[in-house]
Amino acid sequence: MTASWQSSIMAFRATALLLCLLIAGPLSAADTDKQLRFFTAPKKRAQSAVNESWPRFLGPNDNATTGETNLLGKFPEGGLARVWSLEKGTGYTSPVIGEGKLVLFDRLGDEEVTLCLHPETGQTVWEHRYPVEYEDRYGFLNGPRASAVISEGQVFTLGVRSVVHAYELETGKVLWRYDIEKEVDNIAPYFFGHGSCPLVFEDLLIIPVGSNETSRGSAVIALDQNTGQRVWTTEHEWNASYASPIVAPFDDRPTLLSFSGGESRPSHGGLLAIEPKSGELLAEFPWRSEKYESVNGQTPIALPGNRVFISDTYEKGGVMLRFDRDTGLKPLWKDPHFGMHWMTPVFLKQENLLLGFRGRNEPDATLVAYDVDTGKKLWEDDSDWEIDIGTPRPYRMKFLRGSALAADGKVFLLGELGSLAVAEVGRDGLTILAREQLFLARSTWSLPVISQGLLYVSQHEPDAITGAAPALHCYDLRAGE
Repeated sequence: MTASWQSSIMAFRATALLLCLLIAGPLSAADTDKQLRFFTAPKKRAQSAVNESWPRFLGPNDNATTGETNLLGKFPEGGLARVWSLEKGTGYTSPVIGEGKLVLFDRLGDEEVTLCLHPETGQTVWEHRYPVEYEDRYGFLNGPRASAVISEGQVFTLGVRSVVHAYELETGKVLWRYDIEKEVDNIAPYFFGHGSCPLVFEDLLIIPVGSNETSRGSAVIALDQNTGQRVWTTEHEWNASYASPIVAPFDDRPTLLSFSGGESRPSHGGLLAIEPKSGELLAEFPWRSEKYESVNGQTPIALPGNRVFISDTYEKGGVMLRFDRDTGLKPLWKDPHFGMHWMTPVFLKQENLLLGFRGRNEPDATLVAYDVDTGKKLWEDDSDWEIDIGTPRPYRMKFLRGSALAADGKVFLLGELGSLAVAEVGRDGLTILAREQLFLARSTWSLPVISQGLLYVSQHEPDAITGAAPALHCYDLRAGE
């Protein structure tokens, strides 16, 4: 680890720890078993409302957007109504929702746990646990990084130690198990464990695996979603990153896009374009910082005109590419300052812009908007505001490295310390319609989820004000009849 990277981590932790101690004093560790608290039933959903599931990490469209409507644009006096909260463990995942079930992949104690819950009550439908041995080498949380996937009555999880499980959604019955470390030769190590969310395409479960060898290894594999048998392997020397693969409809033909670039010596990685039915490598585009400690974390975002945007926040920035099956991946524009640490920028079609929180560390993280066609920065917002933390002086809060989700003509912004805002976004800037401090907790890094008019937010560390344990929270966003 370089001195600069280490000092950045230490500075952030020291600042956050000092804030916690000043506010609440020493906090006790959270219990290893979950505890459900139910607060209030959500409002009745309007009959005219559009509802969508959220079966994958980035939602139904794999781009942090949903077609949900009839959502609150302003918060009620006293804040959003909390429906329920469930204490959670040490995972960095978001819940997924589909077919009337919510699934959270987490870690409790020394076990990785798949929890199937009722979305409106938080009541457990079923759970499955298995032991896992993993300790984060940099002192972050030890839980899984990859959210579950729901597809056609099945649930798929990828653990931090590369173990894949397939479950029957209705009952939790284990359908099959695949240990990538045992089944795939020479898989590469990962800085923070295996963290790419799997992708279901037709009857295949597609998983970036990666290699840090100079020879070509198993960069991406596909398993039969019904049997767990390996169907194809795409060989390449690049290691898997923490970005999730997507399938883009380029020229009305499906193209798998897998953004690699994790731990590797020499430091390398980039975007792979793959034929998803066969695993044939169609094109590659190198895009990774030369820093050894760099990771690519932004899932590619597919855009009209056979375009795809990727970025690396470690001094590399962002690049817009166009894909052609004859000529491959070609850059259209680049910007060294438009690099996302982990979030996928949101494409707002009507405004023709990309919206994202750029920046590697909390001091340099800002919300920016870029023109999709030209790569011109349209505006930047680094505003702050005051929150009451029960001390004589209010605390100045910022989003820092946040997440963004587009729904119902609005953008929902979640900051990494638990700040939630709803905004209208245009080419000239943004207008905050409502803002609320849901909790004050570090590492609020998982994308929130909206489904059936309910908002789900993962709190990964204790609340610095109340001392409340990490939890999955459900809030009522329904605008009512």
